[in-house]
Amino acid sequence: MADASPFLLGLDAGNTVIKAVLFDARGRQLASHGVDGATHKPAAGMVERSVPELWDNAKAAIAGCIGAAGIDASAIAAIGTAGHGNGLYLVDRDGEALLGIQSLDMRAAALAAELDSAAGAAMHAISLQKPWPSQTPTLLAWLKRHRPEIYRRAGTLLFAKDILTWRLTGRRASEISDMSGAGLLRLPEAVYDADLLARYGLEDAAALLPTLLQPSSIVGAVTPEAAVATGLAEGTPVVAGYFDVVASALGSGAVGAGAASIVVGSWSINQVFSNMPVRDDRVFMVTAYGPGRFINMENSATSAANLEWYVRALVERGGHHDDPFGLVNDAVGGVAPAHDDPLFHPFLYGGRLGAYQRGGFFGLAGWHGEGHLVRSIFEGVMFEHRRHVGVLAEAGVTFSTAALSGGGSRSAYWAQMFADGLGVPVTVAEARETGALGAAMAAAIGIGLYPGEAAAVAAMARPAHAFSPVPAMRAHYDRRYAIWTRLTEAVDPLWRQLASPETSN
Repeated sequence: MADASPFLLGLDAGNTVIKAVLFDARGRQLASHGVDGATHKPAAGMVERSVPELWDNAKAAIAGCIGAAGIDASAIAAIGTAGHGNGLYLVDRDGEALLGIQSLDMRAAALAAELDSAAGAAMHAISLQKPWPSQTPTLLAWLKRHRPEIYRRAGTLLFAKDILTWRLTGRRASEISDMSGAGLLRLPEAVYDADLLARYGLEDAAALLPTLLQPSSIVGAVTPEAAVATGLAEGTPVVAGYFDVVASALGSGAVGAGAASIVVGSWSINQVFSNMPVRDDRVFMVTAYGPGRFINMENSATSAANLEWYVRALVERGGHHDDPFGLVNDAVGGVAPAHDDPLFHPFLYGGRLGAYQRGGFFGLAGWHGEGHLVRSIFEGVMFEHRRHVGVLAEAGVTFSTAALSGGGSRSAYWAQMFADGLGVPVTVAEARETGALGAAMAAAIGIGLYPGEAAAVAAMARPAHAFSPVPAMRAHYDRRYAIWTRLTEAVDPLWRQLASPETSN
């Protein structure tokens, strides 16, 4: 049995917030500190961030976490990272940041459709993924075509979390879960593939790909410069880490073939573990996280990012509120579900079935208030998760229980809605920061505290709440899901017209 005394630091680089969370070897959280970053939208469909700011915020988060814990940094045995997948982070040959594109970006929508039409089947045969707008190689191909001056200067392609491991250790490296999640590896072997790059028109991009490691491999150690900048102890081991959806799954307690994880975060993540990847082009992606270890996923940018938009745009309105998410959650608790409640399409950042899809409320009446609006957002998000789960079921990937994580899991109302709407029991982990906990698990495995993910999850993850389906509510959601689905299909041609600059009748 592992000793509980070593401390493990998990870093979680989301699309905006960077969090540093300190755990003991049993997964108990000791301290945390988060720093919110700025999102830049230079043009319609473009969602970017400053790469130097990402590191600046990470430094502040790490120092704040160590300070809050009140420990000597030398007691931290290892550091693991997790971060949002896809998007595009580039540094030049001298280590200067060139570009940071987030995974909500839609600039490459037309190119993704073009690549899919030309070679989507061939790409899927290699990587078990087709091109899509925010996908890393699609964005890189877009950059080569539309910003060739930046493409020529590129030295290394990294992911959000890899920026942190690079700045901590001085080594440019990545690992198989992020790379396979981006459609950049041949599966099931989980290796780089020249033919795959060529399908994207990126024959000359092999030199941009960093050293490829396993998630728990040690990338290097904290450098003297990084130690001064963060307050960490020089020489602390840093492991490669996980694609954040994998980290969140592990941190929520899901592991092993047949386990299921649903992440209600910026993205709608619906994933089931397996020993062999599912080969079905209806399934969005397959991620490898170790030899013979895969997660089959149906994902889209259609989850809690919709609620965040609502809170930022309509509750805070550029100002501040002590607890805006608590405010809207309480509003949901203040209304009872009714058969004629408004419906919501959670497509503020496009949908899995088309970048042209858009968000919107439908069926509003004068007696509806904020609680009804927010409840419809909760429900619309759950419905799109349900649609994803249906795709997995059609591909033969099923589950009977699921671990729920992400910001949405903090609402008991939302968690119960998932149990009722999906018709399966769901658990919510004790850990609030499941992504950071998954990163800490990678660190624990990397330094030998645990032999692998199963042992780390067994020791470090615990459920805190369980939600069982209420049979009467399943009929309520079945009816409304059928209406929501028909409405989505009916509005689809109008979304297409709206997205086209041409005049349509």
